[in-house]
This record gives sequence, structure tokens and C-alpha cells, in this order.
Amino acid sequence: MKLRSKAAALLLLALVTLLLVLLTLRTGRAEPPAPLAGPASAPQRHPAAAPARLLGPGAFPGTGRGAQRRRPPRPRPRNGLWGAASLEKLARRHGEAKKVYAVLPPRLWMHLAVVACGNRLEETLVMLKSAVLFSHRKMQFHIFTEESLKPEFEKQFQQWPDSYAKKFEHRIYPITFSVGNPQEWKKLFKPCAAQRLFLPVILKDVDSLLYVDTDVLFLRPVDDIWKLLRQFNSTQLAAMAPEHEISKIGWYSRFAQHPFYGSTGVNSGVMLMNLTRIRSAHFKNGMIPTGLAWEDMVYLMYQKYKNAITWGDQDLLNIIFYFNPEYLYVFPCQWNYRPDHCMYGSNCREAELEGVSVLHGNRGVFHVDKQPTFKALYEAIRDFPFQDNLFQSMYYPLQLKFLETVHTLCGRIPQVFLKQIEKTMKRAYEKHVIIHVGPNQVQ
Repeated sequence: MKLRSKAAALLLLALVTLLLVLLTLRTGRAEPPAPLAGPASAPQRHPAAAPARLLGPGAFPGTGRGAQRRRPPRPRPRNGLWGAASLEKLARRHGEAKKVYAVLPPRLWMHLAVVACGNRLEETLVMLKSAVLFSHRKMQFHIFTEESLKPEFEKQFQQWPDSYAKKFEHRIYPITFSVGNPQEWKKLFKPCAAQRLFLPVILKDVDSLLYVDTDVLFLRPVDDIWKLLRQFNSTQLAAMAPEHEISKIGWYSRFAQHPFYGSTGVNSGVMLMNLTRIRSAHFKNGMIPTGLAWEDMVYLMYQKYKNAITWGDQDLLNIIFYFNPEYLYVFPCQWNYRPDHCMYGSNCREAELEGVSVLHGNRGVFHVDKQPTFKALYEAIRDFPFQDNLFQSMYYPLQLKFLETVHTLCGRIPQVFLKQIEKTMKRAYEKHVIIHVGPNQVQ
């Protein structure tokens, strides 16, 4: 029995020794854990602190290069329909910055129209420049002008840097009027201004359109006013801002000799249109029991009221929407901010709260010293070199210019003019520096 016990103990001891040897060998062959991603240099126990950088990709847990988190598969769009964001993402290579304007199909582009005759070349180019500087989505420009100005537009567009030129396409049209006497239309109010009344007839393939006068500046992306199309109800087919905020000091309420929309009338310098609805609508007119198509309505109202109108095409639009108020959407004054909103004291509450979105320098205030605040903004955008830093070459000089205008009524409220443009510039700066340049390249 003693021998058997001793033999069993020796066997157990041998098994334990063999097991320890095997464990030791297995541990010796195991590979050390992979080091964290970093430069191939000698390891340091206490690495030096990295210089501060702007936050970018990888600044948050799970978003860096070494992150291995698996995302659940995204469901594919039904029926093969892809939205703008999905199309853009498919076309973009891995790690490439977003360039929505480069991949959007034409049906998703924004359409901007302007009519330029006479000495309006520079003013029109500055307006289009403001649209390109701040907008995100690709645009189609529809430029109606005289034959003599066409080569000048083409020459100027060729000088714009490719990074901005590829954000838009453009088409130049001759001045044409489909009904009535062309010479009479052309001289109505300002040269060629009545052309805008015929856009629904000319641009048959365009669904929606933003028309602006040449003396307009965008202080935020065109994308933002374009979104107002979504707020139209089932009957609305156009949108404009009121001519004035206070009826007792408004022009229409005091002087108009013809019907006009609402209590103050509307200003047509910035006009958003659903052209498809306009072409299919029938307009009441107070004369013929059956409704008229747009073109016939324009011509009939002109024939009836041409001796009573002062502001040309704008008066005709006021008359049309007087008879058809259900067709009009009225957007706030911040989208069509004019000297009248500050030269009699600040009376555009929306601009006081959110800042000016679209600046309208009517009565030639961009070119005279009567309203230096408006002139300063115009010159800042006109003189800005495309490739320069927006803050250094536009915003800071603009602030200095505004200090010289504080003695004027409009200059006393600089925050109204600067609020939106500052916000827009910050967005543009962040998009360029953090997304396009990248956090690892910003020192």
C-alpha cells in the first residue's frame, strides 16, 4: 500500500510539472499586444504634449483612425430613389470633403434669375458673387440682358476661380416680351425691368425660381431663402416681402392710384416663384368671369392700369395679387431689407432679432454716400478677392467701415447688418478649415 501511495504521489507530481512546463512554453510564444497607432519612433513613457489643434475627425471617442466600432448596415432607399445627401455621399471618395454642388442632379439645383440692362453689369456681378460666396447647393443662373453685355458677363465669369465657378452654371438670354409692344415693355419703370413678368412663359422647363433685382446682396446662403418654398400652402405660388412695415408711412397706402396687395403692398425686388403653379393657375381679374392665364392676366392689367402705375412691374404684381391674395406667401422683411427699414428708425423686427438676410439697395444707395452702411457692404463684397480669408479681408475691414457710419440712422444699428453675415462667414470658415484642410494641417 505504501508503494502504491508513493507511486501515485510521484505520478501526480510529474503531471503537475508537465502542465507547468506546457503553460510556460505557451506564454513564451504569445505575441505582445499591438502598440497604439503612432509614429514609428522609440517608445516614450511620458510623451510631450501635442500642440493644440482645432477639433476635427478623431477628436471624439470612436471617431479616430484606430476606431474599430462596426456600424449597423444602413437600409437602402426603396424603389431606387436617392436623396441629394445620398447621391453626394456615393460620389465622394473615402476621406474626401463634401462638395454637394458637384454631384447634385440638375433637378435639385437652385435657380436664380436676374435682368440686367444699361449700366447694371457691375451691380449684377456683385450680386451673383454674394450668392456664390456663401451658398452650398449648386445653382443655375438665368441672366436676361442686352446683346452688348453678353460677352462682358462671359469674360468676368471666366476670371472667377474654379473653386467658385463650379458651384454654378449660367445661361444668358436676350430680352424678349411675348405679348404687346416690346419697346413699351422695355421702357416700363427701369430698362428691361418688365422682363421678369414673362419668366414663367420663357423658362418652361424650370419648376421654381428666385428672382432678384440687380441691387441685391445675399448675406447668407441662397439655400436658406430657397427653403421657404416648402412653406407654401396648396394655393400659394409666389412669395414677396411687404413694401413697408407701417401702413401709415408706406408709399402704396398714401399715394397709389390702383389696387395693391394688403395694407402696404409688396416689394418685388426679391421674389420667390413656383413657376409650375403659375403656369397652371387661373387668375381672377375683376373684369372677366373666367380666370386668365398668367400671360393674359399681365397684359390685361397693364392695359387697364398703365396710366395709373408708378413703379412699373411691381405695381402690376401688386394689382394681380390684390385680386388673388390666396396665391401669395408673404415672407418677413429680413429677406428684402431696404433703406426704408432703418432711415426712419428701425422698423424691421425680424432683422433686429436675426439680422439682415438679403440686402436690397434700392434708389441707388450702393453708389452714393446717402446711406454709407449700404455702400460699405456693397464695396466689401465687390472688392473681396475670392481666395482670401473672409474674416481678414471682408469682415474685419467692414467693421472698421461701420464705425464711420454711426452718425447715420442705419449706422446706429450695425448688429442688424452684421449678425447674419458673421454667422455665414463662421460657417464657411469652419467648413473650409476643419473639413477641407483637416485638423492635422491646422497649426
